[in-house]
Amino acid sequence: MSRRRKHGEAEDNSEIDLTPMLDVVFIMLIFFIVTASFVKESVIDTTIPPKNEQQNPPDEDNPSIVVTIRSNDEIWMEDRRIDVRAVRANIERMHAEHPKAAVVVRAHIKSTAKMYVAIADAAREADVYNIALVPYEEKI
Repeated sequence: MSRRRKHGEAEDNSEIDLTPMLDVVFIMLIFFIVTASFVKESVIDTTIPPKNEQQNPPDEDNPSIVVTIRSNDEIWMEDRRIDVRAVRANIERMHAEHPKAAVVVRAHIKSTAKMYVAIADAAREADVYNIALVPYEEKI
């Protein structure tokens, strides 16, 4: 009889206790909820003028510094193609001539955001913080 009793007691002790596993799962759930609240998405701050302002004639007393990005990511200023490394120097020169001028980036809809960011960074390095983005599409 003692063998049967030992065998019966062994069956009772063979159950798996799930409480520690559930504790770990709940702790992980709380961890992921808390860490997800600290994730911030990066956003590019752009200013796009309304349609009616885009059609107004430019102010001759305070012209804008226009930087054009074509569909193949070529950068054009003052009817000439420039390298991305020369954008800052050109903006500084034009900003010295017209201190209140804003930088207007005319970006083709197929151009990359990388080029806009490079131009916006160059403008900020040249101490110009009024930057507007104007999308355009070339007519064929």
